[in-house]
Amino acid sequence: MFEQKPRTLINMLQDSFIAKLIWFPVMASLLIGLPGKLAISQNPQNYLQIGLNSSPFLAELEQPTAVNVSQTTKEIDEKTAFNLVWKLPLVQRKAREIQRLSKGKIRVGAIVDGYPTPNNPYYTVRVFEDEPDHNTTIYWFRVLNTGDVIEALDVVDNKYISLEEWRAQLKR
Repeated sequence: MFEQKPRTLINMLQDSFIAKLIWFPVMASLLIGLPGKLAISQNPQNYLQIGLNSSPFLAELEQPTAVNVSQTTKEIDEKTAFNLVWKLPLVQRKAREIQRLSKGKIRVGAIVDGYPTPNNPYYTVRVFEDEPDHNTTIYWFRVLNTGDVIEALDVVDNKYISLEEWRAQLKR
C-alpha cells in the first residue's frame, strides 16, 4: 500500500505551526467572546490580508469620535483687572491733570464695579473723581476675564469700544 515516510522534525514543526496559525485565532476569538468573523481578502498588490470583521457594536468602538475638550484659559482676578485699567496712560494722564487743576484737592480713583458672570465675562471698572462729599464718574471700562481685551464705554452711543477707537475720540 502506502509507504509512510518517516516524519522529520521540520515536518512536525510545520504541521504544528500551521495548526497554531489556524486554530489559535479561532480559539482566541471564541474564548474572548468576540462576536465576529474572519475576513480574508486580497488587496491590489496581491497580498493576502487576514483580519477580524467585528460586530457592529465593536465597529462603533473603533470609529473615531469627536470629543469636546475644554481649553483651560487663565482668568485674571479683580486686582489684575483694576491694574490693567489704572495703568492705562490716558487714565494716569487724566488723574495728574485733575489733581494739578484742583491743586491737590480732588484725587482720581478707580473701583471694580462689576464682576464676570457666565453671560457677561467682563470686569467693569469705574474711574472717578474722588471729592470729599461725592464722586463723579470720568470713565467706564470693561476688562475681559482673561485680560486680553480692555474696552472703554462710549457714553454718547452707550456701547463699549476698543481702546484705539476711544483714544481717537479723545483726540478730537
